[in-house]
Amino acid sequence: MMRAAVMTEPGKIAIVEQEMPKIKDCEVLVKIEHVGLCGSDVHYYTDGRIGDFVVENPIILGHEAAGKVVEVGKDVTSLQKGDLVALEPGITCGKCEFCRTGRYNLCPDVEFLATPPYDGAFVEYIAYPEDMCIKLPEGMDTVEGALIEPLAVGFHAANQGSAAIGKSAAILGSGTIGLTTLMALLAQGIRDVYVTDLVDLRLAKAKEVGAKEVFNAKNCNVVEEIMKATNNEGVDIVIETAGAEITAQQCAELVKRGGTIVLVGMAADPVYRFDFGKLQAKEASITTVFRYRNIYPAAIKAVGEKLIDVKQIVSDVFGLSEVDKAVEHAINHAAETVKIVIDMNK
Repeated sequence: MMRAAVMTEPGKIAIVEQEMPKIKDCEVLVKIEHVGLCGSDVHYYTDGRIGDFVVENPIILGHEAAGKVVEVGKDVTSLQKGDLVALEPGITCGKCEFCRTGRYNLCPDVEFLATPPYDGAFVEYIAYPEDMCIKLPEGMDTVEGALIEPLAVGFHAANQGSAAIGKSAAILGSGTIGLTTLMALLAQGIRDVYVTDLVDLRLAKAKEVGAKEVFNAKNCNVVEEIMKATNNEGVDIVIETAGAEITAQQCAELVKRGGTIVLVGMAADPVYRFDFGKLQAKEASITTVFRYRNIYPAAIKAVGEKLIDVKQIVSDVFGLSEVDKAVEHAINHAAETVKIVIDMNK
């Protein structure tokens, strides 16, 4: 038997005993060691839904996971007992148009951890496909492995914005995804990155990571400040990670002529007001992000080779038996929290 943190209904998480999973020939059994607490976990806990994804039955949350391989199926060739792995959380069909063209994040039949109706990784053990377990290099630990998932989102955002040396960028929102996007931009050679948020702690972390300037939207007009900092030209890439209507609207103001807007944050409600005329006058582009694709190996390599210190965003650690406390902490102490990680061995 093993322990699992089950959300029995929105707002309630219980630690229960479950049977150990049995692996298939092409799977490995992973002892989960660390899992990042994502904003999506918090939304499912508080609201029971994210857009069209609705919690209708008890569910295990958590999809940012890493652990140790403790058993391998008879057809597994690339992994062995003792390997540390990061779990890429979306198991796709491999046959649809999107999978066959390398855009597997758009697979309509994806089974994504902790997305209804699929259980997630707040469990002691999980049976998982070999090809979705990415081996961590020597020197990397499972805290870093768990944080590869949000880092992959940041790299995908940077890629969607065609990040390159010499460009400038603004990131609207300095939560976990804003910070990992900042890390990705810096790793790809962009040095002029401006970051906005409402929480001083997160802005301080963005400055620590390497933002050129940070602005608290409570204290200033961030559009005016960024325009002033860029000689009223704006930035080449605006990346919206807050998922708020006002930051979505600021994108058209901040983007440079011929630049690119990348929408990452998913607003709870539709954004009805957006200045497309201003966007057209600048001949700027809008692109979007849905999870990531073909990025885990590169992100792991960047962390393994010390190009990125992803652990610096961790602010709090809770144990498996404290998952409910971790979620409540994220809700009630948002201004004092950057990234929460669950240590499954505690």
